[in-house]
Amino acid sequence: MQKYMSPSLFQPHRARQAIRDAHAKKIPPLIGYYAALTSVAVTRVLAPLGFDCVWIDWEHSSCNVETMTDMVHTVMLASGGRTIPWVRVPGHDHAAIGYALDAGASIVVPQVETVEQAKHVVSAAKFGSKRNGTRSAPPFRLIPGVTDGSADGVRDVWQNWNDSAAIMIQIETLEGINNLDAILTEVPDIDVVWLGALDARVSMNLKSDWNYILQGPQEPEWLAALAKYDAVLKKHDKPRGGFNLAPPDTWTEVDRGYSFFLHSIDFMKLISMKGDADAAKAAVASWAVNAEK
Repeated sequence: MQKYMSPSLFQPHRARQAIRDAHAKKIPPLIGYYAALTSVAVTRVLAPLGFDCVWIDWEHSSCNVETMTDMVHTVMLASGGRTIPWVRVPGHDHAAIGYALDAGASIVVPQVETVEQAKHVVSAAKFGSKRNGTRSAPPFRLIPGVTDGSADGVRDVWQNWNDSAAIMIQIETLEGINNLDAILTEVPDIDVVWLGALDARVSMNLKSDWNYILQGPQEPEWLAALAKYDAVLKKHDKPRGGFNLAPPDTWTEVDRGYSFFLHSIDFMKLISMKGDADAAKAAVASWAVNAEK
């Protein structure tokens, strides 16, 4: 993702363009990992590994503003700009959206259900009345003449920032699916859409454990909701994001429809260490049994 870097590592990547290029098949889909563990130390290890992006989950963690900001900066610096940080903000709060963007991230906004909510999100994320923006320019985030360079060499950094940081919304209820056509019609500055299957199924009172969801539920009401979601994205030619945790050699043509997907989760990788512990314990237990003989 280095070719999508802005003039400094303290400004966001041109993630909007990267998503568009992936959607147009000019580049492969952006492949990321999910930072469920909001730890700067863990991020410092994972950032140089070569993922295109990282999803920092500020929504479902005890992470404070300082830690989120340090994680974003660590991703940028430790990867040398090769990895784009995305922050899932905790709701639709204007200040939280600003904090994540000020750090230099692109944003993921959960639980978007209505046109009004989508308009608020984009307004909070943009500078200037031409974009209906209500975001405050952060005067001490960038160093004048050092890190505030203009990406296009014409407009100021704030106007360029509008076209760099991307906005992903998560549709996580049936109401959101039903309103998605209107949302994308009236709020074109949304860059990519993610269907939150777990929350959507919970909202629809359907069976919602992950193992069941991964098997591909077939309830008629769920299939109808998926069909409507797919049809709306196709109508608006809008990039989509999602999980793709399966081994790459099993990916199908369906997977080619994603412009952004998460392929690894730090939490799950650490859980796999339980297998290491169990195997080691079984081995040393056999030593003790053999010694008694």
